[in-house]
Amino acid sequence: MDRPEEYNIRIKKAEALEKTGVSLYPSGCGRTHMCAAARTIIEQEGRSVPVTVAGRIRQIRKHGGSTFARLEDESGDIQLYLKKDAIGDERYARFLDDVDLGDILEAAGELFVTKTGESSVLVYSYAILAKALLPLPDQWHGLCDVEQRYRHRELDLIANEDVRRRFVVRSKLVSALRRFLDDRDFLEVETPILQSIPGGASARPFMTHHNALDVDMYLRIAPELYLKRLIIGGFERLYEIGRTFRNEGIDFAHSPEFSMIELYWAYVPDRDLYIRFLEELLRYGIREAIGTLVVVGEEHTIDFGSQWPQITFRDAVHQETGIDIDVLKNAQDVLDIVKKVKLSIDFSNCVGLGEHIDQLFKKTARQRIVQPTWILDYPIELKPLTRACDDDPTKSASAQLIVEGVEIVNAYYHELNDPREQRTRFMQQEVLRAQGSESAQFVDEDFLFALEHGMPPTSGMGFGIDRLVLFLTGQKNIKEVILFPTLRPKE
Repeated sequence: MDRPEEYNIRIKKAEALEKTGVSLYPSGCGRTHMCAAARTIIEQEGRSVPVTVAGRIRQIRKHGGSTFARLEDESGDIQLYLKKDAIGDERYARFLDDVDLGDILEAAGELFVTKTGESSVLVYSYAILAKALLPLPDQWHGLCDVEQRYRHRELDLIANEDVRRRFVVRSKLVSALRRFLDDRDFLEVETPILQSIPGGASARPFMTHHNALDVDMYLRIAPELYLKRLIIGGFERLYEIGRTFRNEGIDFAHSPEFSMIELYWAYVPDRDLYIRFLEELLRYGIREAIGTLVVVGEEHTIDFGSQWPQITFRDAVHQETGIDIDVLKNAQDVLDIVKKVKLSIDFSNCVGLGEHIDQLFKKTARQRIVQPTWILDYPIELKPLTRACDDDPTKSASAQLIVEGVEIVNAYYHELNDPREQRTRFMQQEVLRAQGSESAQFVDEDFLFALEHGMPPTSGMGFGIDRLVLFLTGQKNIKEVILFPTLRPKE
């Protein structure tokens, strides 16, 4: 990787310093206060006390016989004030010669407020904790190259404070979800990422090879089937938060590697109670993450605090297109009716009735939904792991939360627990795979074996954390909320 000329200048400076006995990468640090805590002491309590702060030097400004420097840590920043009569002529000169923008520095001194009202540390001593050999991005313009920001997120975080705040929101959301579920006696578990059969979702998997076992394996596309096996084993409330992998396209709302949460709850009394529970979970997480339930975007203001309407999949499609999906018996029927009503939809990668109906919904009704809306009772062909509705076996006991035309939550208010029906559904998926579907599910004999021992009535849910953070932070691309998104390697 190419280095700028300043790299060579800093290397020579570092080598010269080390020859004088200066350690540029010491192992210890004597910090007593974060920058924010030091500011609080002097600004709110008015106390001038000795402190030792540590962080990255973001600005150096010489003013007559004094020098001002801006030191930044995770909590914020504070001004360093260096005077010859306080630090000594030699150390003062050495600071100007030795310290560069980007260096990690420790500074000890006394808190005070300058005549201009700036909280500062009058420096008595300092030490370099880590010498920066490369210059930082321009602090006034940030790091603007999008690909560079994604490839070197560390520089993006240094240069762009908004990016750091975005990932704080993400962390707060995950913590809040855990707290909500833990407080309601849900147990957090971990299930395998390497799997012999990819199951739990309709998606194309990544394949790898296990050398010790000499077998091909898959990265999981969902933890669902293992979590259901734990329900069968006797746990009644459990969840998992972890990485999931799907070898599919990359766009503003999809990443091949993403974080998701799945939960399962046995013996839930009814659908309405379960959906209210999911709404409480999401609202709690959103409020804890951003402090409000109203998200103001460039095009729409999303109100997660209002009532979330419910509409069936069939009604949503019918209201938008005039098409009644209940009269469609095969893929050709879908193609014919779409042509008849003069819709332009690409079905080239679809196999089977379910995938065609799903594409019809995604390209019409779903795109029109802005505010949080539950879409209920998807066609049974789209949900091979979900129980059929008691009053209509062609529909699944499922619900998806749609916001601004994108799926946020995928929930099954009644999981399929009949092993005979589950085997039939798996075999139907096998037929679709044989016909060329890349997302059809595999027959999982281990799961069927477990299911044959009896699974209680269970409700389940999963959603991508990245996608929700995308909305909460007003971003347009999911790469903006993944610290190190998947990118094509540089040549």
